Amino acid sequence: MNRFLEVAIDAAREAGALLRADFNRPKKISYKDEVDIVTESDHRSEALLVARLRSCFPDHAIVAEEGSNGAAAASAKYCWHVDPLDGTTNFAHGYPCFAVSLGLLEQGQPIVAAVLNPLSEELFTAVRGQGAYLNQKRIHVSPIEKLAHSLVATGFPTRQLEESRNINYYWEFTLRSHGVRRDGSAALDLCSVACGRFDAFWEFGLKSWDSAAGMLLVTEAGGTVTDLSGRPYHPGDCDILASNGHVHAEMQQIAAQIAERISASKSSS
Repeated sequence: MNRFLEVAIDAAREAGALLRADFNRPKKISYKDEVDIVTESDHRSEALLVARLRSCFPDHAIVAEEGSNGAAAASAKYCWHVDPLDGTTNFAHGYPCFAVSLGLLEQGQPIVAAVLNPLSEELFTAVRGQGAYLNQKRIHVSPIEKLAHSLVATGFPTRQLEESRNINYYWEFTLRSHGVRRDGSAALDLCSVACGRFDAFWEFGLKSWDSAAGMLLVTEAGGTVTDLSGRPYHPGDCDILASNGHVHAEMQQIAAQIAERISASKSSS
C-alpha cells in the first residue's frame, strides 16, 4: 500500500475513534466568531492528526482547520490539508453526519485522499492514478445523464448567511433536479458524488481542507471537478462544481445564467 495512504488511513481511524467516543458526551463548544463554532473534539482530533503526520513525514507541510497551519506550505513539495472534524455543527448538535478528512498535495496537486465517517465506519480512499475506493471496494460516479434525473448537494457557510448568493443557486437547482441535499459536510458530499449517491455537488467558500481529499476521490471515481465557470479547480478556490461528468456542462450553463441574473440585479439596484 502507498505509504502516504497507509499513514493517512491510520491517522483517520485514530481520530475517528476519538470523535466516535466523544459523540454522545456533552460537548464543550466555543465560537470562532458570532456563529462559527468549534468543539474541544476538533482541537483534540487535529492535535492527534498533526502529531501523527509530523512524526511520519517531518519534511511535509500541514494546513489544518483549527490553526496548525504550516508556514512553509506554499513552498513545500508535499502538503497535507487536514480537516479534523468536517461537520462540526452537526457533531455539536448530535446529527450523525461528520468526517475526518486528509488530503495530500504534491506541488499543489492532490495525490492521496482518506475520508472517514466515524459512525458508519465508511472509509473513502484514493491515490492518484489508482482509482477510488469505499472500504477497499472500487467505486464509480453515477451514470445519470440529465440534471432533471439527478440528486445533487450543496452547503452554506455559517458566516454571512444573509449575504449568501448560494440561495439563488439552491433555488434554481432544486427546481431543475430531483432535489438538493444540504448535509453539512463537504468532504462527505464529495465522497457521495464519488460513489454515485449524489450526481453533483457545488459550494462557495470552501477551504482547502474541505475539498483536497474529496476532489481526488471524485476524479479517481471517474467524475469531473472544476469551478462553476469550468476552469480547473484548486483546493481553496472560491467555488467548486463536482459531478459525475455527465451533468457537468448542464450545471455550468445554468450556473452562468444564475450569475448573470445576480449581476444584472446588482447593477439595477
